[in-house]
Amino acid sequence: MLKNIVKNLEPSSTLKINEISRQLEEKGEKIFKFGFGQSPFQIPINIVNELKNNAYQNKYLPMQGLKELREAVAKYTSTNKNYNYKSENVIIGPGSKELMFLLHVLFDGDVILPAPSWVSYAPQAILGRNNIQLIQTKRENNWFPTSSEIEEIILKDKNKNYLLFLNSPNNPSGQICKNLQEISDIAKKYNLIILSDEIYSELSFEEGFKSISSFCPEKTIISTGLSKWCGAGGWRLGYFIVPDSLNILKNSINVLASETFSAVSAPIQYAAITAYTNDHSKYINNSRNILKAVGNYVYENLKSNKVLINKPQGGFYLMPEFINKKFNTSSEMCDNILKETSVALLPGSDFGFNKTKMLARLSFTDFNGQDFMNNTQNIKKINNDLILKFAPKIVEGVNRLKKWSESI
Repeated sequence: MLKNIVKNLEPSSTLKINEISRQLEEKGEKIFKFGFGQSPFQIPINIVNELKNNAYQNKYLPMQGLKELREAVAKYTSTNKNYNYKSENVIIGPGSKELMFLLHVLFDGDVILPAPSWVSYAPQAILGRNNIQLIQTKRENNWFPTSSEIEEIILKDKNKNYLLFLNSPNNPSGQICKNLQEISDIAKKYNLIILSDEIYSELSFEEGFKSISSFCPEKTIISTGLSKWCGAGGWRLGYFIVPDSLNILKNSINVLASETFSAVSAPIQYAAITAYTNDHSKYINNSRNILKAVGNYVYENLKSNKVLINKPQGGFYLMPEFINKKFNTSSEMCDNILKETSVALLPGSDFGFNKTKMLARLSFTDFNGQDFMNNTQNIKKINNDLILKFAPKIVEGVNRLKKWSESI
């Protein structure tokens, strides 16, 4: 029964580590919050002002979302993806997380999850009573699945429906998927739908981010929102873009939405129009410039023969692997790191890896983003002196981690 399933689930590990860090800080301890990932930057002021201006909006909005916002999102996405999306393709939700949950509830088939996967994909699939097919990925392929690994699962039963979650730039690895064409070929060949979680796409460190939707738009649901690029995680506004070929699924999501969250907060939807119609490229470029510099600093100063790590490519995560034989599980290792160094990390086992692999997720956002941005707006290359000045906890936390890795 569903109630029994819920009883066996744990709270989301990303939210849990944030609570643990907060409790330790309240006790007076200095904690390096490398476990919880959220944007360190403030929301652009023009979007905040629009929220204030629309605080009086008190009517229920259409369950699929405010039409003007859906039109703005469709136009913005069509320009970026070079594909014609219409307002009817867009569903506005209270964060993309809720929309993913409704998709899991509706989908009938096997959910293919590459490890590493964001911590909520698997629990939501379990709540949706779908079978999970886990693919253990490799560092050499940027921690993404190959087409042959996906095809191997599908060939076991070609009559099933399959839903692949593809998160690029990736949480927790900070990597970007490079083999999109071969994955799209598999999607076209078989009964495979792709949920492309692109919540970090605006924060890709290189220009010209490529989405799987550019290769197989008719098979791809795009999932994204305001939380990462706009610093608006607490506003809870995300959206799906569902192609015409998946209209039945889109209509079913709308039905579930009408029976669950009804509609996203009206003032936030009105304010979000500004997010997608005004030019925020300067804000995004400044954010990206800082995150790239800080991420590279962590990478350069942490990598060693004791710490294997890929250079970050987008978002605000790294996934170091600590070479040691001292611990039995990555969870045990992260507990020790917190105890010995006051650095909070999340174990790789939370993201689908075998618990004996000593992987961890490191979020490099423990700094005052607005202060950093205000003081570096016209600086193209952010050096280590600036990172030391405006992200001192990142520098000290990395030093503590490095010393710890050398001592085990």
